[in-house]
Amino acid sequence: MADMADEPAGQLGVVQETLFIPLVARARESSRKRPLLRDPKAAEMVRSTGLDTAKYSRGAGGAFFVMRTAILDEWVRTFLAGHPAGTVVEIGTGLNTRFERVDNGQAHWIDLDLPDVIELRRRFFADTGRRRMVAASVLDEAWLRDVRQSPGPYFFVAEAVLAYLPEDQATQALARIAAQFPGALVALDTCTQRTLDRQHRVAVKRNLQARLAWACDDPRALDRLGLHVIESAALTRPPAALRAQLPPLYRYLLPLADPLFGRVLAITLLQSSS
Repeated sequence: MADMADEPAGQLGVVQETLFIPLVARARESSRKRPLLRDPKAAEMVRSTGLDTAKYSRGAGGAFFVMRTAILDEWVRTFLAGHPAGTVVEIGTGLNTRFERVDNGQAHWIDLDLPDVIELRRRFFADTGRRRMVAASVLDEAWLRDVRQSPGPYFFVAEAVLAYLPEDQATQALARIAAQFPGALVALDTCTQRTLDRQHRVAVKRNLQARLAWACDDPRALDRLGLHVIESAALTRPPAALRAQLPPLYRYLLPLADPLFGRVLAITLLQSSS
C-alpha cells in the first residue's frame, strides 16, 4: 500500500469526495468490540491516507451508513449463495470493500466509478482474474459491454450514488441496466423528498457543495423502468436474516431510532423483467 503525504480529498470531485464518509464510518465500526461488520481494510486506508476523520464523521449517524452497507452485503451474500460464480457490479464503488467482506472464492466482480476515484482506488486495490476496476460514469454505455464479458447472472449494487444524479439521469441509467440485463438484480438506496430538502438546508448552513438531486418517495415507481421490487428495507428495519445477527447495541437502538431515521432512506432490492 502506498503512503500519501497529502489527504486524497483534494484529488476528487465534490460528489466523489463523499466516499470518505462511509469509509470513516466502516473504519470506526470495525474498532467496536461487537461491530455490525468488520472492515480492517477501511481502517488501514484511513490510517495510510492521514484522512481528517473528524471532517467526515457523522457521529451517531455514521452507524446508519454502516447499516446500509450491511444490508447490501446481506443481499449480495444471498445472491452469491445461489450463484457462486455470478457477477457483482459495484456502481460508484468509491473505496468500498464489499468484495473483501463477501467474496466466496468464485465470484466475479466489477468496481465501477469515475476516473478520479478509480485512480485513487488503484493505490489500494489491484485487478485480478475475477475482479477488475472500470473507470467510467454510470451514465456512459461502454461499461455495460465490460459487464457482459463477465459471466451471469448479474447483481448491480448502487450504494450512495444515484441520489446525487438528477432524476432523468438516474432513471435513464437504471432503465438501461433493466433493458440490457433481463432478470438481473439491482440493489440501491433512495431518499425521500423530505430527506432531500433537509439535506439541502444542511448543505446551505454548512457550506457543503455536494447536494442530493433525486428524490424517490416510493421505489415501486421504478416498476415503469422494468424494475420490480423484490425486498424493501430501511436503516432501522433491516432484512430478517440480518436482524437476527445484529450486535446487542443495534438490537436495542434501532427500534428507538425508527421514528427519526426509519424513513430517511429506503434500501431496495429489485429485479429486471426477464
